[in-house]
This record gives sequence, C-alpha cells and structure tokens, in this order.
Amino acid sequence: MSSVKSRREMYADATRAAILQAATELFAERGYRGASLEDVAAQANVTRGAVYHHFSGKQALFEEVVETVEEEAMQEVLAAADASDPWDAGLQAVAAYLDKCCEPQYGRLVWIEGPAALGWQKWRECEEKYAYDVTQRFIARLVEAGYLSAESSLRTTSQFVFWMLGGAGLRLAETPEEDKPRLRDEWAALMLEALSALRVD
Repeated sequence: MSSVKSRREMYADATRAAILQAATELFAERGYRGASLEDVAAQANVTRGAVYHHFSGKQALFEEVVETVEEEAMQEVLAAADASDPWDAGLQAVAAYLDKCCEPQYGRLVWIEGPAALGWQKWRECEEKYAYDVTQRFIARLVEAGYLSAESSLRTTSQFVFWMLGGAGLRLAETPEEDKPRLRDEWAALMLEALSALRVD
C-alpha cells in the first residue's frame, strides 16, 4: 500500500492546520468565550462546516489547541536542556519553561483559559500528559545521577517540582508584560534555592 498522501488528504491536513492556527490566535487574543467558530472559520478562510468536519465543537477545538501548544512547548524545553550533566540540563529546562510562560499566547491559553474552558479535571489530565511527564523524566535522571535522594518516591518529588512550575506559570500568565522579566527572574532564583535544598551530593 502506498504511503504517499492523496491530494484530498493533503488538502484536509492543510485545512485542519489552518483551523488550528486560526483558533490558537483567536483563543489567545479574545479568550475562549470571546472567539466563536464563525470567527475561526473566517480567519482560516474555510467554511463553518469545514471546522465541524475536523472538530466536533468549540471545546474539542480548544482542547486540541491546548494540547498542541503544550506539546510544542515541552519539545522546546527538552531541546533547550542540552547539557550533558543532568543537573545543568534540569536548570536549563526550568529556565526554558519560565521563558515560555512569559509568552502571552502560551500563558493565556494554558493557564488562564485552559482550566475554565476545559474544566479542572480535563485540564489537569492535559498538564500531566505533557508537563508532568517531562518533569518526571528530569527528576528520574537527577535521582539516577545521585543529585536527588531516592528515599522520597519519584512521584512525590516530581509532583513537588511540577506544582512549583505550575505556580510560576500561573503567576507569570497573570502578570503585566512589563513586570514579567523581573518576576521570571525571581521565580528562577526561588526554584534554584528549592532544588538546591533537595540535593544530596
């Protein structure tokens, strides 16, 4: 069977990508409630029916937007953590994550609109699927390298760090643009203190 996509499949993929891009921009700019499917269709230059062909409704579209944004963000964090030493790589990951949370689009979609539009449970599931998974991978490397104690469970330590990162993300998302660089550095310093206190070497 040929793996080459047909022209119709390529058109469908392009249409779906255009819808997602338009929805990402509009949800970030106007919020979940302020952006309608008609707005998304108009910005993507497709019909409302085309939107419904790819997504069952507004919430399903928003959920896909948040998952896409989170997946891309975690890929950026992993790419930034390129140090060979696990401790240095972990600090690079924290820095990259805090930088990401300063971006208006990411901050609003994930931290402001996400919990309200998706509901607490579904939003938590999304965060655990992406951000928590990445956090746990870094903590596991630090335990394996001897930087962190293995006495506390991997899950407990990962959750502790995960919720610190979440607190930083929410605070930065709520902060006016002009104050974000200062607050980002304050959170970075506090997180370094907390992580350093956990070191056992």
